[in-house]
Amino acid sequence: MSRRALVVACAVIYFFLMLPLLVVFPISLSSAAYMQFPPPGLSWQWYERYLDDPQWIDATIRSLYVGAATAILALALGVPLAFSLVRGRFPGRWLLDRIALAPLIVPTIILSISVYGLFAKLKLIGEWYGLVIAHTVLALPFVVLVMAAGLRDFDRALEQAAEGLGASRLRTLFRVTLPLLRPNLVSAALLAFISSFDELVVALFLAGPNMTLPKKMFDNILMEIDPTIAAVSVMQILLVSVVLVLIGRFGRGLSGSAR
Repeated sequence: MSRRALVVACAVIYFFLMLPLLVVFPISLSSAAYMQFPPPGLSWQWYERYLDDPQWIDATIRSLYVGAATAILALALGVPLAFSLVRGRFPGRWLLDRIALAPLIVPTIILSISVYGLFAKLKLIGEWYGLVIAHTVLALPFVVLVMAAGLRDFDRALEQAAEGLGASRLRTLFRVTLPLLRPNLVSAALLAFISSFDELVVALFLAGPNMTLPKKMFDNILMEIDPTIAAVSVMQILLVSVVLVLIGRFGRGLSGSAR
């Protein structure tokens, strides 16, 4: 009986979480001039308005390249950090581990206020690379966690075999270790990209007039509410869903080919 109750409770919670999607999708195709559910008819007008609006397109493009730059920088910093935390034996390693994961604990609003004070002095407010730096701080813990999990499960006998056959440590790293960790690398990059692409609070403080997509959506909700917001939300959902499917498919393929 308890098992059935648990299944029912999970089903109800899942339905409650998915319910907004059942509202957003129809509204994005509404033929009405304002948000109305159920819509009186179907139309592509709000997607066309999004595609024809330079501000929406600029905000989308800016979010994409800020997210991509964040993923690259987070990987460049997070992968060596994960190696040092898992395989390193040096004083203060536990403290470095806590510092690396601190952005998951510190509220984003506090981090944003602190970064704003620093970036204002450095004149980085409104610069896209300032956003990349701030987003990297938020994305770094995801990279460290994913890569550290992969390294803890990694069979080091494979590295020892490669070194026993004459491969240098650097060659072993790039020809054995990292190829076997490709699914983790891809997952870490995806998490870093999504954490940046969907981040709003930091953008409110640092983006200035150069809006990212979440900030543009936030400003439009404050100024005017029309079904364009629903259309943009649907496109975000579809983008993330497509990326997740591709990563799930090619990640397994890369893992199999590496082995």
